[in-house]
Amino acid sequence: MRLRARTSAIVAAVAIGVGLAAYLAGAWRGLEDGSVSLRFGLRGAVAANDVVVVGIDDRTLSQLKLRWPFPRSLDGRAIERLHGEGARAIVYDVQFTQPTTPSQDLALYEAVGRAPGVVLATSVSGPGGQTEVLGGNANLAAVHARPAAADFRADSAGAIQRYSHSLGGLDTLAVAGAEAATGRKMKASAFEGGSAWIDFRGPPGTIDSVSFSDLIAGRVPAREIAGKVVVIGATSSVLQDLHATSTTSSAPMAGPEVQANAIWTALHGNPLRSGPGWLTILCIVLAGAFAPLMERRLGALRAGLLAVAVAVAYAVGVQLAFDNGTVLVLTYPLAALLTGAVGTVIVSYAAESWRRELMARYAEVLEQTVRERTGELLETQHEIVHRLARAAELRDEDTGQHLERVRSLCEGLALELGVERGEAEQIGLASMLHDIGKLGVPDRVLLKRGEFDEEDWREMRGHAGAGADMLANSGSALIQIAETIARTHHERWDGGGYPAGLAGAEIPLAGRICAVCDVLDALLSERPYKPAWSFDAAMEKIVRDSGSHFDPAVVAALQRLAPRLRRRLEPRPRSRDRPAEQLVGGT
Repeated sequence: MRLRARTSAIVAAVAIGVGLAAYLAGAWRGLEDGSVSLRFGLRGAVAANDVVVVGIDDRTLSQLKLRWPFPRSLDGRAIERLHGEGARAIVYDVQFTQPTTPSQDLALYEAVGRAPGVVLATSVSGPGGQTEVLGGNANLAAVHARPAAADFRADSAGAIQRYSHSLGGLDTLAVAGAEAATGRKMKASAFEGGSAWIDFRGPPGTIDSVSFSDLIAGRVPAREIAGKVVVIGATSSVLQDLHATSTTSSAPMAGPEVQANAIWTALHGNPLRSGPGWLTILCIVLAGAFAPLMERRLGALRAGLLAVAVAVAYAVGVQLAFDNGTVLVLTYPLAALLTGAVGTVIVSYAAESWRRELMARYAEVLEQTVRERTGELLETQHEIVHRLARAAELRDEDTGQHLERVRSLCEGLALELGVERGEAEQIGLASMLHDIGKLGVPDRVLLKRGEFDEEDWREMRGHAGAGADMLANSGSALIQIAETIARTHHERWDGGGYPAGLAGAEIPLAGRICAVCDVLDALLSERPYKPAWSFDAAMEKIVRDSGSHFDPAVVAALQRLAPRLRRRLEPRPRSRDRPAEQLVGGT
């Protein structure tokens, strides 16, 4: 848990660091600026009833058939027409910095004087905002007109998004136009760092526009002009006053319409404001820490999916804020959120892979340890079995290696019958305890050299049950098999055995296997009461008792093994054959 906490903290710190560093360095300012254009598009067009554009458009060029720039007397007529129609303010976005003919210049100058408050554009100014517009600032002041800076500063992508309060010592055209319309001074404090967002009313064509030629000809209704700020300028693409803006994609906006949008913004007190910097930093911090924190509660996958949902929610919130006049930073918090989410998934995957590798290594070590411990336990079990078997064998000194031979026979016979090797090995080992009950048989019976009487046989036959009782209730599979063999190896297939008189398949397979192997080895072994039988004689006896004493299937399996067993089990040459009927007492 401490490791997860540390890695989550590291991922969060990296994500926050990436977001903050990118934000402070303006790493992708163009992308952020582009997101503002997207917000304008999502908001859609909004009417602007207090500004209108008089465009020197293609229709004007076609109807007037005059070379550009037009004679200034024509501009004077346009100003007089607008003043006469009740324009609230007139903003002329055509530069009159170079003199033409005295008559033309005077005609324009006198028209400006008859319409006080006209704002004339310029892009060139000297010290203190001095210009050459219609002879200079003093001339303009004499007719109550004023020059204004017409330029805009484009963003990193070359699009116009903001307008300045002043440039080169002059108020901008938007500020001057708004002041001319309202009669109130716009304070520089209303601008963020000297500029403000232009609250574009919509894409190109949203601001109402009339043709310059229609205005000159008197074809524009007075309601289109009265009470509005009128911006006059070149809108024809031929005149090349077109600009990329926040609301444009492939279609640029004419300069006069850009000015009209800026004037509308100034008239309404710059309603579009940037969100505070501290809020942006807080959003970056929260976004960067979100996925790492959620991963600890929900896991990497759910945290990643939730981060996507949070990103969508934040984008919606940014748009809602924009619709209500606040421009929040979009891309840098999203970058921090994405970095945190991706980092969380990568680190979680790496941690999970590492954990699995550790678990695999641990499992391998544990498995090896278990194998070693299991081997030690098995060795201990085997040793105990051998020692118990040896204890029983020592009381019956004439049995020699009987138990080891029975073990080998039982294991081989079990394999021949299709028992799996592991189980066959357990049957062989467990068979060594088949006579463990003889530990409870008195020496006078166990070591008796003569014929057994009925009492002797009763005590001898009791060793099967006694041995099983000694081994009962063990949790070891090996001892459980040994108990079964001890209890059932003297049962007969025909039900005539002891201690329970079981018959046929009622006798467990391990007991049926041990019964055959025990008798076979006893027949092949020399005992005080009999000589060793030959292998053929012993097999003949076993086969003869198939179906009565022994399970026929087990006997058949033994017969299949007989060729291999003969070389290993044939008695020594001093042994002599004896009829099976002379066997006294079996084992």
